[in-house]
Amino acid sequence: MHTTHIVLVILLALIFLISGLSKLSGNPKGLSGTRDVNVPDGIARVIGAFEALAALGLVIGLQANFIQWGSLIFLWMTMGGAIYTHFRANKAKTGVPAFILLTLVSIALVTI
Repeated sequence: MHTTHIVLVILLALIFLISGLSKLSGNPKGLSGTRDVNVPDGIARVIGAFEALAALGLVIGLQANFIQWGSLIFLWMTMGGAIYTHFRANKAKTGVPAFILLTLVSIALVTI
């Protein structure tokens, strides 16, 4: 089970690092998802910065469980907020990736 957890955490770290950096850089493709649900670009960039930091926390957390645990909790809350925002904007179909990531983060939390 430990190997599964490590692979899952590394996968999540890569996904959130790429996602966070694309939002943080102001890339139109990175901001398109947040623009679709009417999140201002400034807030999306802040979210991107925190996603990238949480991704680094996941990798660092492979040596220190409490850092990894905190990063996973933060990402879990972020994905929950993303799902809520997509539903509030009546764009539930575009919230599916956030739901999948929420599920993967939940599995990573259970397997710590």
